[in-house]
Amino acid sequence: MQALVLEYQPGAVAVEQVFMHRNADSALKLGQARAAAICATFACGAEVFEYAARAVKQAIVGAGHAEKSQVSHMVSVLLNHRDALEVDAADALAVALCHAHTQPLNERLHSARRLIAGARR
Repeated sequence: MQALVLEYQPGAVAVEQVFMHRNADSALKLGQARAAAICATFACGAEVFEYAARAVKQAIVGAGHAEKSQVSHMVSVLLNHRDALEVDAADALAVALCHAHTQPLNERLHSARRLIAGARR
């Protein structure tokens, strides 16, 4: 991960928040993988953004309760990818697309809040 981060120097990294549904062991392993990815960003100072699985599904499919197959299909459609994507690849791309779709709006809202706060002074 660190080699990729050093090569591409991302300004932002988007990760999915860990949640535990049924299998604590899976959640622990996912948490360790997330931690490794986040630690790899320290070398370039990238800002880390976290998204809940429900928010990712909402952004990609339009429904927070969407199935993995629906997410994979929509990622393929959005990226004009003709071949079937592996589930993990589709999930990672879905988080990246969610960030790409939501971050510009979040930045505008943050700027507007600063302007409003400045105007109140």
